Amino acid sequence: MRPPLLLALLWLVALPALAQEASEREPPREAPAAEAQAAPQPPSAVEAAAVFDQLVKLVDEHFYDPHFGGRDWTAIAAAYRPQVVAATTPAERQAITQRMLAELGASHISYLTPGDPAYYDLADIFAGALRHELPRFFPKGEAAYDGIGMVTTASQGKIFVSGLFGGFPAEQSGIRTGDEIVAADGNPFDPIASLAGKAGAPVHLTVRRTRDGATEEIAVTPQRIRPNEAFLAAIKASARIILRDGRKIGAVHMWSFGRREDERAFEEAISAGPLKDADALVWDLRDGWGGTATPDDLDVFDPRGPIMTVTNRAGESHFVTVKWRKPVVLLVNGGTRSAKEILAYGFKKYGYGPVVGTRTSGSVLAASAFMLGDGTLLELPVDDVRVDGERLEGIGVTPTIEVPFTLEYSAGADPQLDRAVAIAAEAVRG
Repeated sequence: MRPPLLLALLWLVALPALAQEASEREPPREAPAAEAQAAPQPPSAVEAAAVFDQLVKLVDEHFYDPHFGGRDWTAIAAAYRPQVVAATTPAERQAITQRMLAELGASHISYLTPGDPAYYDLADIFAGALRHELPRFFPKGEAAYDGIGMVTTASQGKIFVSGLFGGFPAEQSGIRTGDEIVAADGNPFDPIASLAGKAGAPVHLTVRRTRDGATEEIAVTPQRIRPNEAFLAAIKASARIILRDGRKIGAVHMWSFGRREDERAFEEAISAGPLKDADALVWDLRDGWGGTATPDDLDVFDPRGPIMTVTNRAGESHFVTVKWRKPVVLLVNGGTRSAKEILAYGFKKYGYGPVVGTRTSGSVLAASAFMLGDGTLLELPVDDVRVDGERLEGIGVTPTIEVPFTLEYSAGADPQLDRAVAIAAEAVRG
């Protein structure tokens, strides 16, 4: 049974009335398609001050710790306000605001603009709570952007591919994890701006695959992406069998637990889909979002309890309850965050199998999202969280088998997955 509050980057809580004030003052309008990925017009100093004050008030009223960890939130906000109002670009304003929020020393706290991939992810994950605000900035209130199914990370002042969604343009074009993305159509690469407005039209990415190697051009055609749908498709596409030492090792990458559909896709894959005949399983919780996962999601690995199926009049059957009663290995890294860390904690503590990879993020607070008057987004922790009485915030979960992984110029290699598959195969032999 789910708790009354849904988890989404831990728990998705109802949007407070304060965050709806802007939409109540002005009736929502449906944004035309041309505005779907356009950044809001840079606000005037007066508008910037109003948005800043709205953000400060939200933090003051909803931050999970009413004492702000002993920090003086009012004084912090007062010190930063003149800097934010004086900022001349949205990027400068965002950077200053983010520095201010960082002084609270908490996870799940960020100020996001339409220039951030996470902006669209969170807008879709929290779509239920943001239902009154989204129609003002997206057609039909559906958060979407032009993309290629590629996750990137900044390192050493460069941008590297850290993840690929199976079946999406980036993966289909031959881009590999570890690639450095140098440019797009001859300009510095930006994961949003370089692809905006180009769905259906080729974009030429300049890629470097070795540290001192020459660059090469790869043509890729962006498509319109709705994050929740993309996560679900990527989860399904990731389910595959890897042959190792004569054993069939199933692997599935849970990019998100944002919706029940994500969990159901996993259950279908291991009960009736491509992983049903696997000898062992690698459950990959690296990167992505925590979503709606709860400790109950570990019940699939508890061998106790029945497996239930139902068959309708036409002879079509489906599983009501699913159990995985064969060896399983959990895969985690520093991008395993939020609700996924609770799963990692329970998986390790209650001995479902080995945990392979690197320490998880230590980002375990219950969060909500608030859309501000200019269409920017505030992610805010609103509840503290303990698991079996332990607080994972700032601590994370340590794997039982440490496997480091250097992403840069890794040429698509995945030593963490390779080790997890080898351990799973050994468990079958044992």
